[in-house]
Amino acid sequence: MTALLSRLRETFSISYGQKVFLLATVPLVLSVTLITLVVSAQSRQLAEREIQALETQLIETKREELRNYLSIARTAVVNTYGRAAPDDDAAKLAVSRELAAMLYGQEGYFFVFDYEGNNLVAPRQTYLIGKNWTDLEDINGTPITNELIRIARTGGGFHSFDWPKPSTGASERMIVYVNGLQDWRWVIGTGVFIDDLLENVAARADVEQRIRNTSLYIVAIATAALIGVFMTGMVLNIRERRLADAKLKQLTQRIIDTQEEERGRVARELHDGISQMLVGVRYALELTRRKLSGDPAMRDSLNKGIDGLGSTIQEVRRISRDLRPGVLDDLGLGPALQALIDDFRVRTGIEAEFETVVFRNRLDREARIALYRIAQEALTNIERHAEATQVYITLKGHRNGALLQIKDNGKGMAWPQPDRRKLGGLGMRNMQERIEQLGGTLRVLSTRSGATGTVIEAQVPLTHMLSPQNPLKETA
Repeated sequence: MTALLSRLRETFSISYGQKVFLLATVPLVLSVTLITLVVSAQSRQLAEREIQALETQLIETKREELRNYLSIARTAVVNTYGRAAPDDDAAKLAVSRELAAMLYGQEGYFFVFDYEGNNLVAPRQTYLIGKNWTDLEDINGTPITNELIRIARTGGGFHSFDWPKPSTGASERMIVYVNGLQDWRWVIGTGVFIDDLLENVAARADVEQRIRNTSLYIVAIATAALIGVFMTGMVLNIRERRLADAKLKQLTQRIIDTQEEERGRVARELHDGISQMLVGVRYALELTRRKLSGDPAMRDSLNKGIDGLGSTIQEVRRISRDLRPGVLDDLGLGPALQALIDDFRVRTGIEAEFETVVFRNRLDREARIALYRIAQEALTNIERHAEATQVYITLKGHRNGALLQIKDNGKGMAWPQPDRRKLGGLGMRNMQERIEQLGGTLRVLSTRSGATGTVIEAQVPLTHMLSPQNPLKETA
């Protein structure tokens, strides 16, 4: 489970550039989204408020018109109504005829009910006349007749309900204004259909929709401007970072080259200077031993000194070879690795094998040194920490470049590291830095359980392979 989680973390990990991109992108996306939501919400609320205000204003205008219409009707019949007695049927008939004749517009008319619910005047819907409409309701269950009588009894007012439109027969929303002729116990009123008003409001809503669209266009333009600024900043940032990375890579390569040069110089000094001096001292001691052959005690001491000096000479030569193996420059990477393996086998007693194939292209100098140092560092780690009994190294070329693989059957190690900023010890960091300088990859497959030991794979890209036509062509 731990290995699976570690692999998932490694798979979904992000680079520094991706972190910079996300750090700049996420706030931008959030801000643009927030601006869009706020502008849309404000536009929607503004449109709703304006539509509601417009509807209220238009309805109030219609109500004022109804008041005026009813005032005109009352003025027209006031003389007849004022002189008549409550039971003057002739005056009532005269007023009914006069109101029935007062039509206005395409739908406008006056209607009359008595307080018992009987319809007396309905010029555009004559089928209502002479019938009792008590408890009449519209299609939505809104009371009509009883409510109109109640409003008239209390001094007059407005009422709204759905009513068949005379011109079409369809039920539409209607606003009526009624007043009472209290002496005759009549309800007199007039109404207006507001479907055309609602259509005007809907047209206004279309205008508000265009306003919202305009707001969205503004947001889109602002977003494009923000993205343009963001992208410009990102390009400059990435460009500066690439320049810094290139300079850092050049500096690292210079350090590695200087290190290799210094190793070569120290190796030459050890081989040509100290090693030769030690050989001269050993020769002098051997000469002294021959001259003092008569003293056994002195001879034994000289033998021990000569043997120790011989071991020292061999150690100096080994150190010189490790610092800068001449076979790497003279014969190539394959023979150098073979010599390294042979020395490792003799020195540690660990069974070690090396397998390679002939390269079609030759590795350049930087790649040879890097792969040799990686193998050298890996063998040092195996010797010190792995407790392995077998080591297997392969060096092969393929279509993607060259691959160096080092396997052991040791106890393994915790990998990947819990803290990805740490690459383990100094040796692992050196291996990683060397392979990154070449643009290659370094893979470490290992677990602390040690069930499969450790596998280190270093791959060098094709850019570090010389063409076969090179006169310095070599095999592995």
